[in-house]
Amino acid sequence: MTARRDFLKTTALGLAGLSMGTTARGQGRVLGANRRVVLAVIGIRGQGDALKRGFARLPGVEIKTLCDVDENLFPERLNDPELADLSTFRPRYEKDLRRVFEDKDVDAVIVATPNHWHALATIWAVQAGKHVFVEKPCSHDLTEGRRMVEAARKYGKVVQVGFMNRSRPAVQEAIRFLHDGGIGTVSLARGLCFKPRPCIGRYPDGPVPPGERYRLNLETQSYEPTWDSSYLAKVDYDLWLGPAPIRPFNRNRFHYNWHWHWDYGNGDIGNQGPHQFDIARWGLGVTGHPARVSSSGGLFEAVETSQETPNMQTALFEYEDGRVLEFAVRGGITNDEGGERIGNLFYGTKGWLYIDGDGSKWQSYLGRDGEKGPGSSAETGGSDPLVHTSVATAHYQNFIDAIRDGDPKRLASEIEEGHLSSALPHLANVAYRMKRTLRFDGKTETFPGDAEANRLLTREYREPFRVPERV
Repeated sequence: MTARRDFLKTTALGLAGLSMGTTARGQGRVLGANRRVVLAVIGIRGQGDALKRGFARLPGVEIKTLCDVDENLFPERLNDPELADLSTFRPRYEKDLRRVFEDKDVDAVIVATPNHWHALATIWAVQAGKHVFVEKPCSHDLTEGRRMVEAARKYGKVVQVGFMNRSRPAVQEAIRFLHDGGIGTVSLARGLCFKPRPCIGRYPDGPVPPGERYRLNLETQSYEPTWDSSYLAKVDYDLWLGPAPIRPFNRNRFHYNWHWHWDYGNGDIGNQGPHQFDIARWGLGVTGHPARVSSSGGLFEAVETSQETPNMQTALFEYEDGRVLEFAVRGGITNDEGGERIGNLFYGTKGWLYIDGDGSKWQSYLGRDGEKGPGSSAETGGSDPLVHTSVATAHYQNFIDAIRDGDPKRLASEIEEGHLSSALPHLANVAYRMKRTLRFDGKTETFPGDAEANRLLTREYREPFRVPERV
């Protein structure tokens, strides 16, 4: 315990020196084409566990450390039967991500924490000389995304965002068809997130009484035993909160349900939504931010709930050249659109096209009569759109290849692209909360002359978990 106290005391930071940019560049190891890449996974419960398995299976990759504030998870994640045959998977456990950044053997970190930790974990990592694979959305708000881009540039590190569709053959094929004029001039892209969500209800603060069964497993749709005092004794809840305001523990603001509270998540438009936002922006061919954004909707539940984010939301983005991006979230009972509930639709002067939600197939329809045109000849893999723990090996390999080459330009979803796509749900949420159409200046990344809206482009941080204003 003395060593741990000394570490936290001398860093005062955690990592206060890093947040001020005092760590020297190039602190990470120099890798050759055949050198083993050593990884740490930060956040190992849901998607982090899938990322752990995906990266562990890549040739020449070692998982050295699993890091999570919830040490209840570690025995199961460490003794993973799917990875028992791998000599490169014998990880140690670490509760505090700051200790991971101290380890000079670690070349790169996988960040699969709740959204409110994405930016700070990434910035601290690159300042410590680590490359980063960060889950979507790359940030919790728009300003954080720009700080992440600046940090990656300043410290010369490879930072990939988990937009897996950028590496899926069917999606790449569809985007090439669009950009080659397959449906003519594309003026409208539409993203769909029609994903039924159970009501989370409302519960009192504090641990769950022993024996009560309240937590809903989203994969099995069944209730499981949840967090009583003995469970929470192995959780560093203060570290889980990190940059967020101090609040007492509540089961509805913890595992997974944090998505539906503004302090930690961004609603489904910023959860499932970023995947479809990224495809929509990519297919539309826009390279910057929209000029105007509006969003409306609400939280429509039949019973009392602590959820803050909407479960029905529509957003509209207009670009200076007239192109339009629409996005729709439906968390309740709904029909589909164009045969899809999670996916993308594109409309051009010669026809329309859809890309399915798991990135495995696409199809075009040409002319006013909708004659079937080119499409994917066979399903080429992807993931189940209703499962948040998706696997995308090509995207993982792309990150490792870019590290070995020392070339961020090799990345399928480099942090600048990730920021531009992640910014769209952030802008939509600002417009939703302001309840009016907003004009946006993409060069300054602000709402001109609108101090009230600009306040929602960032947030208040608590020490020592502060995203720096300058990196």
